[in-house]
Amino acid sequence: MGYKKDDNFGEWYSEVVVNSEMIEYYDISGCYILRPWAMEIWELLKEFFDAEIKKLKLKPYYFPLFVTENVLQKEKDHIEGFAPEVAWVTKSGKSDLEAPIAIRPTSETVMYPYFSKWIRSHRDLPLKCNQWCNVVRWEFSNPTPFIRSREFLWQEGHTVFATKEEADEEVLQILELYRRIYEEFLAVPVSKGRKSEMEKFAGGLYTTSVEAFIPNTGRGIQGATSHCLGQNFAKMFDITFENEKGERSMVWQNSWAYTTRSIGVMIMTHGDDKGLVLPPKVAPIQVIVIPVPFKDADTTAIKGACESAVYTLNEAGIRADLDARENYSPGWKYSQWEMKGVPLRIEIGPKDLANKQVRIVRRDNGTKVDIPSTDLVEQVRVLLDGIQANLLETAKAKRDACIVSISTWDEFIAALNDKKLILAPWCDEEEVEKDVKARTKGELGAAKTLCTPFDQPDLPSGTVCFASGKPAQKWSFWGRSY
Repeated sequence: MGYKKDDNFGEWYSEVVVNSEMIEYYDISGCYILRPWAMEIWELLKEFFDAEIKKLKLKPYYFPLFVTENVLQKEKDHIEGFAPEVAWVTKSGKSDLEAPIAIRPTSETVMYPYFSKWIRSHRDLPLKCNQWCNVVRWEFSNPTPFIRSREFLWQEGHTVFATKEEADEEVLQILELYRRIYEEFLAVPVSKGRKSEMEKFAGGLYTTSVEAFIPNTGRGIQGATSHCLGQNFAKMFDITFENEKGERSMVWQNSWAYTTRSIGVMIMTHGDDKGLVLPPKVAPIQVIVIPVPFKDADTTAIKGACESAVYTLNEAGIRADLDARENYSPGWKYSQWEMKGVPLRIEIGPKDLANKQVRIVRRDNGTKVDIPSTDLVEQVRVLLDGIQANLLETAKAKRDACIVSISTWDEFIAALNDKKLILAPWCDEEEVEKDVKARTKGELGAAKTLCTPFDQPDLPSGTVCFASGKPAQKWSFWGRSY
């Protein structure tokens, strides 16, 4: 590693994602090749999430990548929110198209004309669909692998209900699944909350999100969103149904998504000056086994012991692999697998063979321990669970150390300049949020609301907004963000 995380975070991050073989840069700015080490993590997350939403009776769909201009323009607030990022196809070969065709930045306007066609009666509800796909948002500012790219992978769920109560319930069910992805799998602490009116999904009724924080940069990052769209899109696309009384009613809708950004948040949270640090639950390889043959050692026996260890672990459902390459030294292999973030390394040499043991090294803290070969599976499971818990606990402690509660504007500015995650009493007025953004605009970017956490501290009577002096309505997280 040529850069240290604390000294030059941006260059460190760029180096880690390439050297660990997560991505390869592509010849179009903002587009990246996701290599197997990244795609296997995405597939592990997908395996969990897909199983959970199928329990909620979600059905798989796939809608086209393209959308016509007249349909995209139909919901005014929605398209205004995405307009700067929409990529357009204007030619076929050398011929101009009769009308430009947009590449989906999200699929509300792609799907909803067909929801109107499919939904006629209350018996057609709820309609629940999900698709795993790519979207294109033509970002022009600071493209960053995983975090902010022009094309990315995601799942997008779109659901239709007869009542607002059903929609409200599902919004929170999905948000909890997103929390589990971040905290239980990626070991990244997040806050669940509601976005401000200014930061909500364009055209929706309200937006909830899980928000992470990167202490090294002092920036919040939106992890995933679950939106209640209300009836706005239903009105635009005429999505109605005949209820039990024979009356026409307007449906209620939700949409929700998480993306490959989640992988970038994990890298930023856990990575160190040796490279990636992967939580065991998402590590493509949880245990790498490396033979350590010294001069005159019985290399055949050592390799056999390594192969046996890998087989035993794989049979127990642990993702293990053997690095038997003979053109690299054990030390070189140690460094490479540390760069790739593999949670556990097993070393087997002549001494280990003689003592019927293996040496295990943890990636998260470098601790080494010798264990009997007969206890291999049991001890590896304990260690993997310990690493998973330690990564979350450590990340949470670092995040919590950055949270500062303030009550005045001067305290707010001081905390912002100190790269803190700011919890502030707020009057919940859009004009005040706009004013805060305008007053903090600078080279590092403006401050904004990240979310209003569901877990609200006590708000004593008489508390005033830090920015306006008006009566405070709630506590909200503020800061700079990605």
